[in-house]
Amino acid sequence: MLEEARIKQGFKILDYGCGSGSYIRDASEMVGSSGKVYALDINPVAVEIVRHLTSIKQLKNIETILSDYDTGLPGESLDIILFYDTYHSLNKPELVMKELHRVLKPDGILSFSDHRMKEEEIMEGVTRKKLFKLKKKGKMTYSFKKDGD
Repeated sequence: MLEEARIKQGFKILDYGCGSGSYIRDASEMVGSSGKVYALDINPVAVEIVRHLTSIKQLKNIETILSDYDTGLPGESLDIILFYDTYHSLNKPELVMKELHRVLKPDGILSFSDHRMKEEEIMEGVTRKKLFKLKKKGKMTYSFKKDGD
């Protein structure tokens, strides 16, 4: 899944709804020491697990964020947002999508996958407010870019 996202050295990425950090170690290696991985989750236990993992593995380029939808990140600061198996559980998807649009660079990618949703539901959910449009459908993920930029 991360290969489809086309993460490169030096990228700043957000793992939105990071859970226990399944993608953190690989993402950290892919962005390298000049990049940054922000790991956001609403669950304090999940964020603590990621903090513990980063400490044990000595991952210096990971920063955790405990939040529901407000990332606290500067506008247009992220190259890629990993949005995996999270959308279906959101209470306020409109607020989340608006925030992800705000923090993604104009040429950035929203890498999306949710195994609990059908393709029609994914397309409707992500593109409904005209914030994102499909760039590419991969084997495991959908790559969206900002709409209107």
